[in-house]
Amino acid sequence: MIHFECDYTEGAHPKVLESLVATNMCQTTGYGNDEFCEKAREMIKSLCGNPVADVHFLVGGTQTNTTVIASLLRPYQGAVAVKTGHINGHETGAIEATGHKVIAAEGKNGKISAEEIEQIYNDHHSDCDHEHCVQPGLVYISFPTELGSIYYKKELEAISATCQRFGLPLFIDGARLGYGLTAADCDVDIKDIARYADIFYIGGTKQGALFGEAVIFKNKSLSRDFRYMIKQKGGLLAKGRLLGLQFAALLEDNLYFDLASHANRLALKIKDALVAKGVELTCPCSTNQQFALLSNEVVEKLSKDYSFSVSPSDKEGYSNVRICTSWATTEENVDKLISDLNKVL
Repeated sequence: MIHFECDYTEGAHPKVLESLVATNMCQTTGYGNDEFCEKAREMIKSLCGNPVADVHFLVGGTQTNTTVIASLLRPYQGAVAVKTGHINGHETGAIEATGHKVIAAEGKNGKISAEEIEQIYNDHHSDCDHEHCVQPGLVYISFPTELGSIYYKKELEAISATCQRFGLPLFIDGARLGYGLTAADCDVDIKDIARYADIFYIGGTKQGALFGEAVIFKNKSLSRDFRYMIKQKGGLLAKGRLLGLQFAALLEDNLYFDLASHANRLALKIKDALVAKGVELTCPCSTNQQFALLSNEVVEKLSKDYSFSVSPSDKEGYSNVRICTSWATTEENVDKLISDLNKVL
């Protein structure tokens, strides 16, 4: 079975493993207060162009989203997100479990707009009974989105300006950040992300690490006592150095972005093959996730050798299929998939 259902089916990049093995018997203090985590923090601050940023390491995406959002919101506030946003649809109510509602906007192609954010804010505060309703407390977006699309500079500028105007922190989920920043049509870099977002994270789990996400706060005014929150949510890893080591290895010599570029290139190779066969792409994009409308007959044939993420479609006899490449996807497996697609389409 060849797996294309997600971008974390393999373990970790060899350089990550080499770093872990080489330092295995080194003695360090715990909970991320070690020299390896400090090295990674300095690398990240330099990469972001922000020497006063506050950097923390957590284990996974859902844990990161939950911990960050819970730390930023008052008990009566909620997180504004697009309807297809990860926190709204694929985190098993993790945000709601902390007592905070996800205020969902319809969005378009997986993206929320500055206008929608303004509408949600104004609708709440113009309601004469607003004290009886959940107050918008922050804005959450993903880069890239759950549908593989990316926010362009003009969109991020508008969203950031709107958030600042209304005093709403902007939190960017970067679980797949590298895949978004290395997309062919991306017109922003990580310094732009660090400038527009109040908080964002660099994803490791889906981009070459065994596990781990690096959370960056623009300044310490929003991250006050954040380590208390990490501990309370069960995220303060005792052997915290394991997180710092992995990010230091991935950020050395541009490896993190090279791996992301590799995944995007192979995803676009699959995309071109689908388009050549007249397959409808449900959300055309330039990142490592490609979404296609395939007949159930084709899905059944391919599923004998390949694993995809499959969901129901409004079109009778068809399914929505997500084909996902990763830092570890091989050219050989992509070529095999394309060959088999050509046989059944």
